[in-house]
Amino acid sequence: MQKKSPIKERILQYADTLKISKRKFYEKTGISRGTLESGTGITEDVLAKFIANFPEIDTEWLMFGTGEMLRNPTHKGTQSTSHKMVPAKNTEGIPLIPIGAMAGFGTGGTQVLEYECERFVIPVFKEAEFLISIQGSSMYPKYSSGDIVACRKLPLDTFFQWHKVYVLDTEQGALIKRIEEGETPDTLTIVSDNQEYKPFQLHKSKIYSIAIVLGVIRRES
Repeated sequence: MQKKSPIKERILQYADTLKISKRKFYEKTGISRGTLESGTGITEDVLAKFIANFPEIDTEWLMFGTGEMLRNPTHKGTQSTSHKMVPAKNTEGIPLIPIGAMAGFGTGGTQVLEYECERFVIPVFKEAEFLISIQGSSMYPKYSSGDIVACRKLPLDTFFQWHKVYVLDTEQGALIKRIEEGETPDTLTIVSDNQEYKPFQLHKSKIYSIAIVLGVIRRES
């Protein structure tokens, strides 16, 4: 029998501390019992659902089993900043767009006003043109699911700064990854910070728009 993912084991460990039944836990998270208790690896979708429902979980403990189960606001692994997101009115501020809108907005083919998106004034990111929320754990510990990154659009023939984080609109959808030199002049190496995700090659012709990540913030509740 295949050994269960250690991350799944820790999710179930946390579930045991809750004062609700397992049935209620699965209903609350939207994760099926079979998915979580099977002997297979864990997917980004399952991780995102769990973290979204239980933001108090320390992601370093969840991913690697180190530290405490619950998040400490001063923990260095939280990557939080002092930058504040102040809601803006009308068309002022930086738009927080759905990650699926990266295609139209990144190429200029779609006006961001077509989306019912929130806008925020963030003085430290005056050069940012849009904000996108991180989904999943592939860039942990640099970014956690739910973090918001400020981005600036770049031309398709941009000169990449190796090891910097970019948002790429590709035929696979929007990718928020580090970029390294490719195996050939026509390719890039796409790298996740989370070592559970292997690097892969992406042909430059498959990239439809590019933005560089200027910084990360967490929206204050």
